[in-house]
Amino acid sequence: MIGRNMHIEQVHTITFDNGGEFAEHKAIEEALGAETYFAHPYSSWERGLNENNNGLLRQ
Repeated sequence: MIGRNMHIEQVHTITFDNGGEFAEHKAIEEALGAETYFAHPYSSWERGLNENNNGLLRQ
């Protein structure tokens, strides 16, 4: 599902939070050929673009 909506050649890294929905992160990493990282708990600034978009959606 992720690959359908993304330009795979443009994905180099993905930073996840520590949610259980990312338990299969290795499969995503292999499918996209990207490196995956996990943000530290309570460190939203490590995922700034995502947090900014969440704020815009809440408005």
